[in-house]
Amino acid sequence: MDNYLVMVGLEMHCEISETKSKVFSSARNGYTELPNSNIRPVDMAFPGTLPVVNKEAVKKSLMASMILNCKQPEYMYFERKNYYYPDLPKGFQITQETKPAPVGIYGKLEYECNGEMKTALINNLHLEEDAAASEHIGSSTLINYNRAGVPLLELVTEPCFHSADEAVAFLETMRSIYQYAGISEADSKKGQIRCDVNVSIMDKNLDSEDINNWGTKVEIKNVNSFGGVRDAINFEIERQIDAKEDGNYDEVVVQETRRWDEESGTTIRMRSKVDAIDYKYFVEPNIPKYKITKEWLDEIRKSIPELANERKEKYINSYGISEYDAKILVKEKDVADYYEETIKLGANPKASSNWITSVILGHLNKFDLNINDIFLKPNMLVDLIKLVDNKDISSKQAKEVLYAALTEEKEPTKIVEEKGLKQNSDEGAILSVINEVLTEQPASIEQYKNGRTNIVDFLVGQVMKKTRGQANPAMTRNMIIEEIEKR
Repeated sequence: MDNYLVMVGLEMHCEISETKSKVFSSARNGYTELPNSNIRPVDMAFPGTLPVVNKEAVKKSLMASMILNCKQPEYMYFERKNYYYPDLPKGFQITQETKPAPVGIYGKLEYECNGEMKTALINNLHLEEDAAASEHIGSSTLINYNRAGVPLLELVTEPCFHSADEAVAFLETMRSIYQYAGISEADSKKGQIRCDVNVSIMDKNLDSEDINNWGTKVEIKNVNSFGGVRDAINFEIERQIDAKEDGNYDEVVVQETRRWDEESGTTIRMRSKVDAIDYKYFVEPNIPKYKITKEWLDEIRKSIPELANERKEKYINSYGISEYDAKILVKEKDVADYYEETIKLGANPKASSNWITSVILGHLNKFDLNINDIFLKPNMLVDLIKLVDNKDISSKQAKEVLYAALTEEKEPTKIVEEKGLKQNSDEGAILSVINEVLTEQPASIEQYKNGRTNIVDFLVGQVMKKTRGQANPAMTRNMIIEEIEKR
C-alpha cells in the first residue's frame, strides 16, 4: 500500500428525525418496529393526493448547509427522479439536483483525524424523501412503508479522503453535527444513516493532480455502519492493489457498483455502471418554487446551537478539563448533555468529568447502553459528588456506591444510608476512639517516635475497625499524629 495513493468520495444519507411529520405528508416521522403504521395516502401514492413541504425539514436542511459552509439557494425547488422500484410507490422520488441548486453547494468542513486537522470539501447537500424499506425473507420480499417519505439529507463530498481513517473521522464528525444541531438522532441502529463509498487508487510516483492517472472508480452502496465503511474501504483498496500487482487490473477493477458483505468481509459485485443512469429529472410540478428570504436565513443561522467542538473548547478553557477527557465527553451529545446538567446542578466540573468518563461510560460500554437508559440521573451523581466533597464518604466508598447505584438501580444516598457508609466527622467521638486505640497499642507509639511513621496507617485501620468504617480517615490520621506527639 505504501506504493499507492488512495482517493475516496462519500455520499452520506441521514434521515432528519427531529420533525413531527414526514417531508411531504402528515404521517408521523418516528421510529417504530410495527411495519406500515406510519403512513398516509401521499406516502402510498394514492390517486388525487398531493405533497405539502414540511417547513421544519427545510429549516433543518438549511441549518446543516450553513454549518457546512455551503452556499444556500435563492429559491427552493424540488425535482422528480424517475425510476421504478418496489420500495418507491410513485415510480419517482421527490429530490433535488444541483440545477436548480439544492439546499447547499460547495462547502467545506474541518475535522480531526488521528490528532491532525483535515478539511473535507462538500460538493452538495440536498433534501429528499426516503424510500420504503425492503426486507428479504427467503425467496420473498416484504415492503415496510414506514420509511417512505421520511425527510432525508444526502451529503455528497468531493473525493478528498485518502484513507479509511479520514473517511470515518469525517462521518463521525457529521454524525456529531446532526445530533448537536438537533437535526437527527443519526442512529445507525435505527437505519437513520447509510453511506455510499467511491474508491480508486493510483501509483504513488504519478501526478495526483492529473485525474487521468487515477484508476477506475468503484462504488460501494448502502454501507450501514461506520465500522462497515472502514472495512469496506480497506478491503476495496487491497482488492484493487492486488489486481494492479497481479497484472489484471483492467479485467478485475471495472466501473461497477458493489456492496459490502459483513459475513464474508468482502465487497461483492451488484451491477455494472458503464454509463450514468438517465433518471429524466424535471421540476416537481406539484411543489411551486419559493423564495428563501435573507431574514429567514439569518433567523436559522442565529438558532444554530452549541456544537461539539465549541463545547469541547468550553470544557477545556472554562472547566479546566483535559483535552482527552473533553473529547470523550463531547463524542456523544447525550453524554455531553448529561455532563452539563450535573454542572448546572452544582457539581464540581472536574469531579463530574472523572466519574462520567471512568465509571459511568465504562458501565455503558460493558452493557451497550445509552446514558439515557441508566437509572442514575444527573441529580443523583451530583448528590454523590457532594457526599465526597463534604467528606461524608471517601472516594473509594463513592466508587463502590456508584457501581451499586448503576447495577442495583438505587439512589446513591439511599445506598450510603442502608450500608451505613456515611463518615463520622465528630472530633470528640473520633478522639475518644483514638485514645482507646493508643491505650491498647503502646508499642505502636514507641515505634512512631523511633521513626517508623508508617505505623500510623495501622492505627488508622484500628480506629476504622472500631467505628465500622465511619470515621473520617483524613481527620483520623491527623488527630492520631497530634495525640502521639502529646505523649
